[in-house]
Amino acid sequence: METTWKLARVFAVLFLMSSIQPASAADVVVNIDTPMPPPAWAVMQRDLLRENLDACREFFGKYFDERGYLMCVERWGGDDGPDDAIENCNDWPILHALGASDEILKMYKHAWEGHLRQFTEAKTVEVPFARDGMYYKEFPVTMDWVHNGEGLTVFDLQGLGDPNDNAFRKRVRRYAGFYLNEDPGAQNYDPRHKIIRSLFNGSRGPLMRKATGLDWAGDPIEVKGRFKPRHGEDTYEQMLEHFQDYNDIVGDHPQNMGATSLALNAYMLTHEPKYKEWLLEYVDAWRERTLRNDGIIPTNIGLNGKIGGETDGKWYGGVYGWGFSVRNPADGQLAHRNTHGLGITGFGNALLLTGDQKYVDVWRDMIKAINAQVKTINGKKMYPRMYGDDGWYNYGPSPYAQGAQEIYYWSMLPEDRERLGGNAWLNYLEGKDPTYPIRALQADFAAIRRKVEGMRNDDTTPDTRLSDDPMPFNPCSVNSLVSQMLGGIHPGHRGAPLHCRLRYFDPIKRRAGVPDSVAALVEKLSADQTTVTLINTSQSQPREVVVQGGAYGEHQCESIVIDGVATDINAPSFTVRLAPGSGTKLIINMQRYANQPTMLFPWDQASLN
Repeated sequence: METTWKLARVFAVLFLMSSIQPASAADVVVNIDTPMPPPAWAVMQRDLLRENLDACREFFGKYFDERGYLMCVERWGGDDGPDDAIENCNDWPILHALGASDEILKMYKHAWEGHLRQFTEAKTVEVPFARDGMYYKEFPVTMDWVHNGEGLTVFDLQGLGDPNDNAFRKRVRRYAGFYLNEDPGAQNYDPRHKIIRSLFNGSRGPLMRKATGLDWAGDPIEVKGRFKPRHGEDTYEQMLEHFQDYNDIVGDHPQNMGATSLALNAYMLTHEPKYKEWLLEYVDAWRERTLRNDGIIPTNIGLNGKIGGETDGKWYGGVYGWGFSVRNPADGQLAHRNTHGLGITGFGNALLLTGDQKYVDVWRDMIKAINAQVKTINGKKMYPRMYGDDGWYNYGPSPYAQGAQEIYYWSMLPEDRERLGGNAWLNYLEGKDPTYPIRALQADFAAIRRKVEGMRNDDTTPDTRLSDDPMPFNPCSVNSLVSQMLGGIHPGHRGAPLHCRLRYFDPIKRRAGVPDSVAALVEKLSADQTTVTLINTSQSQPREVVVQGGAYGEHQCESIVIDGVATDINAPSFTVRLAPGSGTKLIINMQRYANQPTMLFPWDQASLN
């Protein structure tokens, strides 16, 4: 009798589509009317969405004009350049996709449109390749993927909440085309050797010569008494000196795998095979090179396709390579600038497309290979970070763990969890830290307060402001919401996609994000199961929410269990109807990476998979 009552109270499973069609969000509807007083975390989540929006609105009003232009001195360069300008809106697409008002979408889209116009109009005088505009065809003319990835972070995540925007759809295809050699003026890729031909690449193609300090630093500029460069330089001469050794850029580097996010977006939007085929061809080539190089990803691939081919055979050579240690002119200290870690974006993108754990294995094995070089120094175990002519160097007390969080999140293997030690979020998911959700939310509230205070005290003017000056005051703070609501890991600011276990959609307003008054807390993750509590904090209005497996529908929801009662789903998503003031805990059994990822919203996915 009890089981029958629970079934009647909790579930109303409606099959609304023909049985010959694939399952979609409309197929399974779960009704919840179990009363649940709003817990503190739920109220705080809703408040945090609102507080973020209010703070971002003030930030936008202070630093952007009516055209969407950032009010600053436009410059080209690795210190402060076009990428930094739009980074001032970092995380705004995620905030909208979580459920914040469409106002945040309108603001960052206005900033993006203004950004493209602003830096197409902005021209260099002395830097040769940007004299006709820092952007060409609405894309950086030629720059490295440290900066390209940062500058594309906002654009790359727009598809989470606004995939049907016509301008976005056109740009997704055009940008990917720069790397599929579809543009005659941007032949960045060598299909024979499966390389991107230079560290500098973009809409005007690769830079096929040694770079100069001018290429990196940009045109001469007054510094002391006017600007405060974030790298600490007092003069333009120091800015040039900062980049004086940034010369060996010809050939491929792991950071170029950031370009695969463009192909991933194009595939998730169109599902044209060419984008998937190119991405996997390129990432597979990097995987094979890593395996040939004793498990360590090389940082230079020559134009002949050979490891170290442009750096005298040194696999560790080149700008941003394993051996790239340079003197910082601002403080005279040696700086170790090895950016191979950006390559993990490419392996994660390949995993999204295939579900093949070989892309996870290659990075895990590299972590093991590097830590196998441990030395005992002064009685302590020390681990390297760099490799040069004399072997491994730059030893420290902590094991090398770059990408370790992603590896565990993608694999869910216990051995990968061990590398992360006392991670507060993972401890919570394992039942060891019940106070984590409140603390994490409080930290984001504090971050907003601190950044708004800094913004209000900022006395720079547009003619004394560089493009990266407002960045510390960007108040958008979503880390706690990504982990708690989505069961995800923050994608960083490198143009990577969002990796998460769940996403939510409002089927009434036909938009991404939780509906008004709905909150969600992911309480447990395993390789094949996700536990989440959903609640409607409104005591007077019902709510309807679509729950999707993964950011892009890549995870298949096989069944859900509520109060011990299971119901089959067998779809990427399902709908939950929440009565006023109701909530419940759902255990979702799922098969991860079972579906082809898509930007389509759940109600548009019936033709996929």
